[in-house]
Amino acid sequence: MCNHYRNLEKQMREWAAIEKASFADLEDVPDTDVWPRREAYVVRQEGGQRIVETMTWGVPLTMKGKRPGSPVTKHITNVRNLSSSFWRSMLATPAQRCLVPFTEFAEPKKGREEYWFSVPSRPVSAFAGIWRESEVGKVFAFLTCEPNALVAPLHPKAMPVILEEDSYEAWLVGAEAENLVTAFPSQLMAVAR
Repeated sequence: MCNHYRNLEKQMREWAAIEKASFADLEDVPDTDVWPRREAYVVRQEGGQRIVETMTWGVPLTMKGKRPGSPVTKHITNVRNLSSSFWRSMLATPAQRCLVPFTEFAEPKKGREEYWFSVPSRPVSAFAGIWRESEVGKVFAFLTCEPNALVAPLHPKAMPVILEEDSYEAWLVGAEAENLVTAFPSQLMAVAR
């Protein structure tokens, strides 16, 4: 499961200009390397405009702990089970969907090693994301799906849902967004081992 990706500041600002997304008043620029429970760029729709802002990666989910009366909070970064009631309301509400821009993403190799994947024809691509308000502020996660032919031999469990550029609007405001949850074409991606 993808728990590390990159966002290069210069490329992100150029991409936002092309996508006609305005930057919110950001006090801090997120790190280039994005890890769970850290701030990252997210693009969402509000009042017919696309806004780039930062949110924390990982939606908190409190569950029963092993001992009675000791709940455990997990921070969910990747969403696979789209039929879960926990995610249904966010998926069904266009205002809770977002684009998660990235320049490349990693899947685990072994130990601390990683495989890095990119879409060479684009300086910035976007994952299909969902977001919500939480007790720690705005948080997000992105969707995953069956891996494509490039990712599967290296990471057979899943891969992030990468949206085609012409699907951004449908993801952000469309009624049938779940139809976009599919593996990105492997021939359009590259891997650096």
